[in-house]
Amino acid sequence: MYEILERQDLTPIIHMFKIRAPAIASKAQAGQFIILRQGENGERIPLTLADWDSIKGTVTVVFMEVGLSTMKLAALKAGDCITDFAGPLGLPTHIENFGTVICVAGGFAVATIMPIARALKLAGNRVITIMGARSRSLLFWEQEVGRYSDELIVTTDDGSSGRKGLVTEPLRDILAAEGNGVARVIAIGPTIMMKFSAKTTEPFGVKTIVSLNPIMVDGTGMCGCCRVTVGGATRFACVDGPDFDGHHVDWDELMARQRTYLEQEARSMELWKCQRGGCTQEAQHG
Repeated sequence: MYEILERQDLTPIIHMFKIRAPAIASKAQAGQFIILRQGENGERIPLTLADWDSIKGTVTVVFMEVGLSTMKLAALKAGDCITDFAGPLGLPTHIENFGTVICVAGGFAVATIMPIARALKLAGNRVITIMGARSRSLLFWEQEVGRYSDELIVTTDDGSSGRKGLVTEPLRDILAAEGNGVARVIAIGPTIMMKFSAKTTEPFGVKTIVSLNPIMVDGTGMCGCCRVTVGGATRFACVDGPDFDGHHVDWDELMARQRTYLEQEARSMELWKCQRGGCTQEAQHG
């Protein structure tokens, strides 16, 4: 069992757990992930490492409430334990002194980009970070990310904080202004955001790395659920990634596969509501 040492509610629906996991903390690198499971019959949930401390033996993860499993996870508090916590999994993000790197983070992927921006900065890069959310209420870790960024740009869809609009707009502006001065873009967030970030950088010929989040079960390459098509070849996000060249990802296939279990997810949510006495008559007899 893995004890939750600290819990923070970063926004009403985004939460941070600091978990005692010394073996994982001693091996963790930027861009890798863990898979956790809560309860004997719980769903296996992949989460990218947000931070770690090899001395204290702790690992930090951040997650958003998007479905039944993450809502149940959000009910835990400091002192509770996670049943299973496996990792670090996946290949770490390739870090070297590229020159100028733009890090683009959408939504709660700010937690994923933070250790990558830190590693890039420590390697001597000039780091420009663009972080975006739907509204101010979903923003977090601006100071933490800003600490490792030479320039930090915040966008919100509704204009409630920073620049109004999508992250792709300042990304395009910077590329147009700096031309070949940008050596690499790393974009992490919702699939649609990563797709259009890659589309934005493609005309400028700037290599763009994305961290893919397909359906995943075992995290070791055995089940094949996380297969994606990159450059016309089948790859497994858990062992070949999660980082891939965004200009070669088959985005339409990835998004179609992510919708595979939407009906089952909705059904499980309705059943859970029934157990709590809040279901519809249709769900009771469905």
